Amino acid sequence: MELVSIGAIAAELGLSPSYIRLLTEQGLFAAHRTAGGHRRYDLAATRQAWVTHCLEREGRPPGLALEGGGRSTPTVECRYPLAGLEEDRVHRELSGALDLAGHEPARVIVAYAFTEMLNNAIDHSGGPAAVVRLWRRAARVEVEIADDGDGVFAHLLAGLGLPDLFASVQELSKGKRTTAPERHSGEGIFFTSKAVDLFTLAANGIVWTVDNLRHDQALGASAVRVGTTVRFSVDPGTERDLGAVFRQFSDEDHAFSRSRPVVRLFEIGVSFVSRSEAKRLLAGMERFKEVEVDFTGIEVVGQGFVDELLRVWPAAHPETRIVPSHMTEEVEFMVSRGLPGPGSP
Repeated sequence: MELVSIGAIAAELGLSPSYIRLLTEQGLFAAHRTAGGHRRYDLAATRQAWVTHCLEREGRPPGLALEGGGRSTPTVECRYPLAGLEEDRVHRELSGALDLAGHEPARVIVAYAFTEMLNNAIDHSGGPAAVVRLWRRAARVEVEIADDGDGVFAHLLAGLGLPDLFASVQELSKGKRTTAPERHSGEGIFFTSKAVDLFTLAANGIVWTVDNLRHDQALGASAVRVGTTVRFSVDPGTERDLGAVFRQFSDEDHAFSRSRPVVRLFEIGVSFVSRSEAKRLLAGMERFKEVEVDFTGIEVVGQGFVDELLRVWPAAHPETRIVPSHMTEEVEFMVSRGLPGPGSP
């Protein structure tokens, strides 16, 4: 039996530590306790429990099966040379296979996500071709676009001068980040990840998952090491309104002015204690009028982190409002202590 930490399980399954704790409390996963009270998991048994759970619940393997295990035959699969390709033409050619007539909210979301993600492959991948795959099931439409370029995370790493590949994920999650600002707003991946039910972006050995049904995000290891594979799914019966998604992050002038970084993406683990971690989280956020800092899954924050987040950085950027959200009682206590009082600079 190989016992591993909750962080190792999170990386293996592409789930967040908080969601793994919830599944443990619900009895799906079995945790062993160390002498110090820390959870340890049997890697093989936990992986099998998750696969079985997904097959029983949805008749499919875990997540979006980006790693190739147990995937069904696509309804449509086409390969396109990227030179001179027009994403709207490809969408018109293939959209009939998705059979979304009469499902207007889903049709609009899929059209937006499809064209945005294919355009990214055309303009940014640096590869010669992309493969588009579509799946149409009764309760789910899935789209996958896989190019053979440099990989989105490596592309951002080089283009923005970031320290590592994980920083590329972090910057994408904030929005307004692009290596070609003269031609792109940096909004496509951000809004696509918020509009669909389930979104995964895999490249350079990393996969970023955004699960809007569970309101969860996670980072994990990926077998995708050549090019970028983006995959998303939408329930044909969804009532999610694409305009409402945009309005969540826009001001009265319809400008993209709000961001919602998820703290957990900016560190491995559940404890944030340092001032440097807060600086990394807030880097570039002066581009927004309001930043909702989502503490979901975070158990501990330190005085230095809170002071930088709520006093030092806002004092230097008074045009941007910082709004903490989804805090545990412990985190809320530390945040309350760090809030500047009346008369504070």
